[in-house]
Amino acid sequence: MKLKIDIRSLNYDDLEVFCLKNKLQKFRAKQIDEWLWKKRVQSFNQMSSLPNHIRDLLSEHFSINHVNIHKKEKSKDGTIKYSLKLWDNSYIEGVLIFSKKRITACISSQVGCSLDCNFCATGTLKLKRNISASEIFDQVYILNNEAVNLCNRPLSNIVFMGMGEPLLNYSELLKGINKITSKNGLNISSKRITVSTAGVTKMIKKLADDMTKFNLAISLHSAKNEIRSKLMPINKKIDLQDIKEANKYYYNKTKKIVTYEYILFDNINDSLEDARLLFDFAKDLYCKINLIEYNPVKGFIFKKSSNKRTMLFIDFLKNKNINVTLRKSKGKDINAACGQLVNELK
Repeated sequence: MKLKIDIRSLNYDDLEVFCLKNKLQKFRAKQIDEWLWKKRVQSFNQMSSLPNHIRDLLSEHFSINHVNIHKKEKSKDGTIKYSLKLWDNSYIEGVLIFSKKRITACISSQVGCSLDCNFCATGTLKLKRNISASEIFDQVYILNNEAVNLCNRPLSNIVFMGMGEPLLNYSELLKGINKITSKNGLNISSKRITVSTAGVTKMIKKLADDMTKFNLAISLHSAKNEIRSKLMPINKKIDLQDIKEANKYYYNKTKKIVTYEYILFDNINDSLEDARLLFDFAKDLYCKINLIEYNPVKGFIFKKSSNKRTMLFIDFLKNKNINVTLRKSKGKDINAACGQLVNELK
């Protein structure tokens, strides 16, 4: 049996064309679009403002591939990890992170990942497929509803730091973000969205060419090619000089500052020499540094940097007038923190 087309893979113009071909008034396309995105119905029968014959017509030609919460688990610090089930019985994970002023949703962009970063649990999963724009939208819609229901507040920030490499799903990523930020979608400001990449420089330059308005973060983790290649095999093809050039290109086009993410691993990349190399890398770039505590992953050899080495590292960079912050991890006890997502809740 042939699979029906997911109606949310069509753009608004496609909906109008479908309506005209089937002798429906043009305004029906707007109604359908609102039901699909603003109200996020999961069945054509729920489109109560449409006559039955139109609902039947849509059902005959299309499906609505939706995402649902499968399971969730709460950390002692309040963080909630969600296992989300996709239409084809694939699973991804998303996370809600709470603080006094913010509610942040961590969103996935792929089912699995192909980059094999040696410290990341997701890298142990084979890449199954990219996530569609509507599945990206659904994750944000679901976690926003959860935030409202739990705290009576909507999401304040969205980070694409979940499963997968966002820039290897470029087209669907941008379509999804466009719907999230659209008045016909969730109307969330692009300034509140951050996309994190392992450093796919060709696509970083494309982000600049496309004049995207969301924020960009790059996972660096070492300013020494030898160490970075061991942590992140992608560095063997796209090294630090490539990243530096892409950063300059991106800033010259967009005037937006890039955030570099740097996980501190004990006795691997946390020495004062490592801090000096990071300073040398960053000193002539428009950027800021976000240091991250390592979150242990079962079966991995890496350990969190000591408090003493972490503070020495931070002080060195601050004394060099580098914009640096330390991000405290949340959700470690339920494997919901950075680098820990591995579909454990299936």
